[in-house]
Amino acid sequence: MSQEHRLTQEVILSKVDHTLLTQTATWDEIRAICDDAVFYGTASVCIPPSFVKKAKEYVGDKMKICTVIGFPNGYSTSEVKVFETRQALKDGADEIDMVISIGTVKEGKYDRVLKEIRDIKAVCGSHILKVIIETCLLTDEEKINLCHVVTDSGADYIKTSTGFGGGGATFEDVKLFAENIGPGVKIKAAGGIASMEDAEKFIELGASRLGTSRIVKIVKGEM
Repeated sequence: MSQEHRLTQEVILSKVDHTLLTQTATWDEIRAICDDAVFYGTASVCIPPSFVKKAKEYVGDKMKICTVIGFPNGYSTSEVKVFETRQALKDGADEIDMVISIGTVKEGKYDRVLKEIRDIKAVCGSHILKVIIETCLLTDEEKINLCHVVTDSGADYIKTSTGFGGGGATFEDVKLFAENIGPGVKIKAAGGIASMEDAEKFIELGASRLGTSRIVKIVKGEM
């Protein structure tokens, strides 16, 4: 492997939220991805809220802990999402990935979506907040409108997908985000990132984070 390729690999890994959000996830599996994340230098591990406290105690300051709120469907009430966020931060989460209410978007009630994101960001304070909009369920017009909502909300990232909605990140959606978000918002591509080439392309198009379980597996030679 050339030095140039190794550097590229390191850069990609540094942008990965190493993710395990399956319903069957066990502590042994969560602990293993924490170990891999620390070893390979990923941006964070993204894990279910129920494991946050134990994972934070396990990794300490060696790795950022990211967790999900209103996941995966987004149709919890705003009050519940705010409570979930407070609890996750209390348990030691460093970053929050929240799911918006897709039905509210379909009703065109963007002011309600905006208020919910702002309320959660107020709880997050300086902690990073990523907003999952589930692009596979939206029209391009809705995606563009949500780029503006997320920009106005003060959230840190707009994120493509949960990975549970029937479709993941696409190059077209990341390009659309890059063209329509404000200067203070970053992009997270998640779901279906299947190769190092995919990862490099998403970064080239403007993604600052990649939500994936596969990149570390590829580096380990498991895929």
